[in-house]
Amino acid sequence: MADIKSAQALLEDLPKNDAHKSLGELTEWIESVSDHVDFRLEHQFAVLRLLDETAQPHVHKLARDYFTPGELGKFQENRLWLALDNFYRHSANAYGVLFDRYSSGDKGGGALREHVPLIATRAMHALARRQKYACAHYCPAGSSIWTDLAKLYRHAEQQNYLDAPVALYPGVGGNTSVRLVAGHLLGWYGCGVSALSPLDIHFVERIVGQYCAAIELGAQLGANSLFSFDLERPAAPMRVKVDSTVHPSMRFVDMSAMQPKLESLLKTLDKNVVPDELNLGGAYEAERVRGAARHLLEYLTDPPLRRSVRRSIKIDMNVVSGFAKVVERAGASPENGEDRAVYWEIEDISSSGFRAVLPAQGIDGIRIGTLLGVRPGSVSHWGAAVVRRLMRDDANLLHVGAEILSSHAVGVVLSPSGGGVDDGLPALWLQAKPGEPDGEVRLLMKADTFSMHRSLKTGLNGKHYLLIPAGLQEHGLDCDLARFRLVEQEAGGDGDY
Repeated sequence: MADIKSAQALLEDLPKNDAHKSLGELTEWIESVSDHVDFRLEHQFAVLRLLDETAQPHVHKLARDYFTPGELGKFQENRLWLALDNFYRHSANAYGVLFDRYSSGDKGGGALREHVPLIATRAMHALARRQKYACAHYCPAGSSIWTDLAKLYRHAEQQNYLDAPVALYPGVGGNTSVRLVAGHLLGWYGCGVSALSPLDIHFVERIVGQYCAAIELGAQLGANSLFSFDLERPAAPMRVKVDSTVHPSMRFVDMSAMQPKLESLLKTLDKNVVPDELNLGGAYEAERVRGAARHLLEYLTDPPLRRSVRRSIKIDMNVVSGFAKVVERAGASPENGEDRAVYWEIEDISSSGFRAVLPAQGIDGIRIGTLLGVRPGSVSHWGAAVVRRLMRDDANLLHVGAEILSSHAVGVVLSPSGGGVDDGLPALWLQAKPGEPDGEVRLLMKADTFSMHRSLKTGLNGKHYLLIPAGLQEHGLDCDLARFRLVEQEAGGDGDY
């Protein structure tokens, strides 16, 4: 690595058809180069740039494999995540070392002056990817990301290259800048990504990147400012409040100009078409992208607020996960199969949800969207909840936030309304919450079994009902939440409806 021609020759020996092995070797070399501060600055940059650019096709290949629409095995998921996280961690550190040497006046810095905007944007880009993979793994990336972002941004402001155009990597269309890369990171991370699946996190990050030129990032608090970021006290972007105290070191993110672009994108996605110009890093079906785009638009136009007050209280709760297990519990007495439930200690709870802090080991099946059967220790019946937020902390504890769909879920069997073969489709009848419309019921059904063109029938508490489809409310991991209009039938009424 001490000679650029030798470094180039070394790269010729990388395995051509093994992206994982190639990226691992390149990551080790990047780490080695960043450790050798006796390199001349311009040489350290030249070698780092060569290694980084050589790694990009391998990074893209592994990222496509990681953010796949299909379900990855745990081993493959961890293997890919470790390779990508490791690469971006060492890349961010290497560019950070280079930047620190330059900004502290290290010898030979003059030769790097024209490259400083590129060094800063690549350092920020690597920080943003570190944060993305941390979010996708529900783990903390560490406060150093925001500290380093603030340092880079402040320097760009002071040295007047905040908007200097930069071609981030060869083959990447269009230019970017320090301001755009910073706005991209603050924008996508601020938009509730802890409530998204890894694939939806990827979509949101890519969509914001597509339209990041519409993000305004500056020192003025405006009517449409959504997030704030403090250069003196760097931390994750915070939602701007009406009574926020403004400091000179604060920078504000305005994403209002992105709204019409998202509305146009959703119109196209509603036609089951993914626009060619939308670079998602792979081929995905429009239906999969639509949910992330809608989440982003809703966050910009109507940011979510907590609907009810949480009470700090510790309760033991019996929990099972997955549609089949919840159906089993809802249709059985509390004494049956109790050994298969686990016990969660709830930290706080409200009428609409709860939060639990759990050891990360032993609960690999819990993801965003996982259906939970829940029963507090003193209650005789089971309710249904769905996981909405996940985050690992520095102690490797998993913080689980769940929305309570109903405090009482009853197992029922669904049949076609027109008679014929009784398919015995299992479902969960969710008892209504206050304020829900009369004459309707919400049912949790096995995934992909709901149809707007098929009425069903069922029985509950000695009564018989015709269920007329009213809409699919949510498509989950292994079940769907659907609404039906209720028509009570006379006992034995089994004709065509």
